[in-house]
Amino acid sequence: MKRDLVREFLTYIQVEKGLARNSLESYGRDLARLNSWAEAQGKSIEDLERADLRGWIADLSREGLSPASVSRAVSAARGLFRFLMLDGHIQKHPAEDLNTPQGNAYLPRFLTEAEMERLLTAPDVSTDEGIRDRAMMEVMYAAGLRVSELVGLKRTDVNLDAGLVACHGKGSKERRVPIGKSATRWLQQYIGVRARSGKGNNPHLFLSGMGTSLTRNNAWAMIKRHASSAGLANVSPHTLRHSFATHLLQHGADSRSVQALLGHSDISTTQIYTHITDRHMRATYDRHHPRARNLQASSSSEEEDSGQS
Repeated sequence: MKRDLVREFLTYIQVEKGLARNSLESYGRDLARLNSWAEAQGKSIEDLERADLRGWIADLSREGLSPASVSRAVSAARGLFRFLMLDGHIQKHPAEDLNTPQGNAYLPRFLTEAEMERLLTAPDVSTDEGIRDRAMMEVMYAAGLRVSELVGLKRTDVNLDAGLVACHGKGSKERRVPIGKSATRWLQQYIGVRARSGKGNNPHLFLSGMGTSLTRNNAWAMIKRHASSAGLANVSPHTLRHSFATHLLQHGADSRSVQALLGHSDISTTQIYTHITDRHMRATYDRHHPRARNLQASSSSEEEDSGQS
């Protein structure tokens, strides 16, 4: 029986990216459209080439789709082909450099520092499971890890003395990311708990209560559970990664350093976070600067002063 690669991809991005239901439905519709188009050409999706996709884009435009809708559909296709490459179904990305109409920029969701603190302190650390969950979220936030990178960590990937984590990102690229004192302290506690549990044979760092390796779904469910208890909505594993990058930039980190920490191959991917920080700074300015929003009041005051003189 042939595998439903589109369905596998949608499950993957639900866990990895934590997309909202509406976004997932949009991806599903766009990829169903691509699948139908491919079948009409006598091909399966994984057999499509760059020239095929150019024809698909042209047909979308002829159907009357707006530039934003075409751009969204191509974005969904790019994500699918990246997934197919990671899983070894294709060797070359056919949609990587396709030019499409520019739609509205997507701004990822992130937590404020206060919200992040609420999430991190949600687990009950009087239990072994709570210590594990706290350590997992501390490491994700400290290093900006993708959920797949987190559950893929081996015990040998962590150097507590140096405060470094070696993670394996997209395309099996390895990067070494520093972690701070808080994440190091909770990792030390978790490693102690793990050692006492007698489940030392599994090479993976984070384990289930049964001693098996955790999956992306396990991590996603854990974060959702603690976010709910902290009163936080629409939080996914990727929200912690977005928060990591946003908070670094808000505190003065340069884009190139954040790019290296995130493992982005293209600086333009990282620069989406500068839009967030610009918007955040504007909102902060408008909220707190005494002259930001009281032009009318100032003008009235000046008129009164002029009349009195």
